[in-house]
Amino acid sequence: MKYVVIYERAADGGWGAYPPDLPGVGIVARTKEQARESIRKAIAMHVECVREQGGLLPESDPVDAEVIDVA
Repeated sequence: MKYVVIYERAADGGWGAYPPDLPGVGIVARTKEQARESIRKAIAMHVECVREQGGLLPESDPVDAEVIDVA
């Protein structure tokens, strides 16, 4: 399964990450690489728990995103 993950830089220089299609799943980390590793583990654990409980997992919504420079 594939899920979109949003990475956000914190004011203190750390990083947060979350998959919008899986509410309640999110992490914070010191570096983006640590965030990438931690969110992958968090998603895998969430998916495993939902499957063990017989729940349904949402499909990831298609995404279209871009960064726009307005300066």
